[in-house]
Amino acid sequence: MEIDFFQTGLALCVGVSLAAACGFRVFIPLLVMALGVRLGGLSIDENLAWVGSDVAIACLGAATLAELLAYYIPLVDNFLDSLAGPAALVAGAIVTGGMLGDLPDWLQWGTGIVAGAGVAGTVQLGTTAVRAASTTSSAGIANPVVSTAENLFSTIGAVLAVAAPLLAAAGSILIIFLVIISLRKIMQLIRKRKEATTATA
Repeated sequence: MEIDFFQTGLALCVGVSLAAACGFRVFIPLLVMALGVRLGGLSIDENLAWVGSDVAIACLGAATLAELLAYYIPLVDNFLDSLAGPAALVAGAIVTGGMLGDLPDWLQWGTGIVAGAGVAGTVQLGTTAVRAASTTSSAGIANPVVSTAENLFSTIGAVLAVAAPLLAAAGSILIIFLVIISLRKIMQLIRKRKEATTATA
């Protein structure tokens, strides 16, 4: 099997960028991918070509709407975050692997799991931390603002993944970098608070 490294690299950029968007919202990137397949602008593994069907688009559209609305309901948003972690991993693996249909199966889905699920999981971990901080500091009042920002990041990221994959990939790398830095700072704050609590006890 001869591999076109340029096209494969471009497909990987699309997949990883969609995976990053899955870290913010699970269904928005899947819906964008399905619309891209339906409109003919996005090539996907032939085994996943059904995502461009009317039924699949309708189901993904309904799921996307339900997900968007649910994140504006107090307490439900935090509950959804606990479910979104595993779902984001699966979605990230699917969108990344699905873009690499020209590769051997083991490499296609191995890359999907490692790169796609890894990126989606990292971003999702960051959004969970932000929501937890928002809930703690504002008693949940600021959570709708966080939800709106996540919706925008997911939508813009998914659309850019299809329309401008190289730009989207660069943005995804930046987001992952910021998430890692933020998580390190949060862990440092938690460690300092524990040490202060222990010292005063």
